[in-house]
Order: sequence, then C-alpha cells, then structure tokens
Amino acid sequence: MTLQELYQSIGGDYDQVMRILRMEKLVDKHIRKFSKNGVVERLLAAGQSKDPTEMFEAAHAMKGVCGNLGLKDLCDLASKISEEYRPGNARKMSDEEVEQLLAATAAQYEKTKEEIARYEAI
Repeated sequence: MTLQELYQSIGGDYDQVMRILRMEKLVDKHIRKFSKNGVVERLLAAGQSKDPTEMFEAAHAMKGVCGNLGLKDLCDLASKISEEYRPGNARKMSDEEVEQLLAATAAQYEKTKEEIARYEAI
C-alpha cells in the first residue's frame, strides 16, 4: 500500500497534506504517529464527561491535527463538534446528535488506525 492509497482508503486528502508538509517523508512520519498522539481519544473522553469547554478544546485540537494531516473525514467531524461547543455559540444539536457524531468519530478513527497499521506493515 502506498501513502496515496492509504489516504484514499481513510477519506484523506493526499494533495492537501502534500501542500502542507511538502515532503512524502514528513507525511509518512506524521501519519505513523497519528494514532499515538491522543487527540481523538481526548475528544472521545470529553464526550463521556459532556464538559462543554473540554469538548470544544478537544474538538478544536483534533480539527487542527487532522486538517494538517489531510484527514478530511475526521477533520469534518471534529469541525462540527467544535462549532457546536464554540464559546459564544448557541447549541443547535441535541445531545443525541452529538453522541451520533462522537460515534461516527470513533468509527472513522478505528478505520483510520486499522488502515495506518496495514500501511505500516508493508
């Protein structure tokens, strides 16, 4: 599996990450570290506690990391959650809708980790 194939399999944007990091060697280095950085786990833990401040901060951090790595699907999920909990914004989603977003985030994250592991094994 090539790095481009990995990105295709995880809903990533290879062209975007190459514009940001500019070298495939750097993309490879950082994508291998992704599942160890804890940013997604932090958001999922915040979802359990339902702390609005922590939800925003965790989602915002995840959005930044995923955006820089071109992980479009995960970035989009984090963006929706961060906007829902952004200080000063009125909540628009029900708790159930937020839970569905968190479940979708967990599922996409598991898929991403599995595909990265497959990439690393080659």
